[in-house]
Amino acid sequence: MTKDNASPKETVTLINNSTGKSTEFPLLSGSVGPKVADIRSLYASQDIFTYDPGYMSTGSCKSAITYIDGDAGVLLHRGYAISDLAEHGDYLEVAYAILKGELPNTAQKAKFVKDITNHSMVHEQINFFFRGFRRDSHPMAVLCGVVGAMAAFYHDSIDINDPHHRMIASYRLIAKMPTVVAWTYKYAMGQPFIYPRNNLGYAENFLHMMFATPCEEYKVSPVLARAMDRILVLHADHEQNASTSTVRLAGSSGANPFACIAAGIASLWGPAHGGANEAVLAMLHEIGSVDRIPEYIAKAKDKDDPFRLMGFGHRVYKNYDPRAKIMQKTCHDVLNELGVHDEPLLKLAMELERIALSDPYFVERKLFPNVDFYSGIIFRAMGIPTSMFTSLFALARTVGWIAQWNEMLTDPDQKIGRPRQLYVGAPPRDYVPLHKRA
Repeated sequence: MTKDNASPKETVTLINNSTGKSTEFPLLSGSVGPKVADIRSLYASQDIFTYDPGYMSTGSCKSAITYIDGDAGVLLHRGYAISDLAEHGDYLEVAYAILKGELPNTAQKAKFVKDITNHSMVHEQINFFFRGFRRDSHPMAVLCGVVGAMAAFYHDSIDINDPHHRMIASYRLIAKMPTVVAWTYKYAMGQPFIYPRNNLGYAENFLHMMFATPCEEYKVSPVLARAMDRILVLHADHEQNASTSTVRLAGSSGANPFACIAAGIASLWGPAHGGANEAVLAMLHEIGSVDRIPEYIAKAKDKDDPFRLMGFGHRVYKNYDPRAKIMQKTCHDVLNELGVHDEPLLKLAMELERIALSDPYFVERKLFPNVDFYSGIIFRAMGIPTSMFTSLFALARTVGWIAQWNEMLTDPDQKIGRPRQLYVGAPPRDYVPLHKRA
């Protein structure tokens, strides 16, 4: 690293030993976090590309929305600590900050809540659109299809070059996603759709649409509504993960917002991403009972055994996931409210949690329970089927996707995503006529 005496800017120098070429690249500094080498001129100056599978050391964009320090266990949205937002705020307040950069004042929040609430109904023809799916379709397949099709129902807000169109589309997606997710559940259950109610809060309204029926009045527990709201906050955005990167990549082509969010949903569907809490429940079913835990702990410690404890550790966080601490408290609040501590699977999960927080093997390797471990337990306790877990993740993440999409479109450095590759196929060769081929 060198410093130019005529300029305060830092640079990093790459020397190509095979050609002798030397190139200086600017080092960019964010508001917090490590410096970033700006290598946009690498190919032009050195005739080489970088090779970085999984983008482990590559920044694909600049963003002012979310900051993560995985080593320190830090997660910030617009500079606000996730612990403060989850403890003191609510989902729509956090959504406002993620979208607009600052927490709202009283008047701004009231208007935002009203605007979102007034967009919560969906076009009535979407009711009939659902009927084209099989009842046993995976909820994420239905969600992908319905959200992608919304561009056909709301084509009056898909001009991505019009800021007003972008705002309306953003509000519509945030507002209608709870309705679509709840209807996905109702459709699979063979129950009638429950329409949104403007006198209920965001999370409360979602739970009402999920579990109410026309047969009798259904009152949402304030404890469960608060727990669901907190879960939504904790999943609202998480920097440039696979689904968010997918939304940005789709958006870079100029695709409409509904198509971009549908692309994000498709990416989230993968078991390595949004399906992790489903994997936790599958693991608990495999273990089966508390008395088999020592056997599986031994398997987890055996490097030659393919078994892995799901819901422990995190690719980004090398410390305790800050969201997991909040989710842990929420989990116990829900279990106390529902009185289901004796449910076998939940007893098993709680014992695994106890061991992971006390066993030196896990503590030394920082394999703490993560947010997926607790969210799966909460959803299970609330009676939400495993197949719906990833759909709830998509509901929470919609605001992050939308904010990232908006930010990308207004970034002057934005270009259509076009990664390069390390080609390992056949070298140039001659075409051999068919009758001469062996």
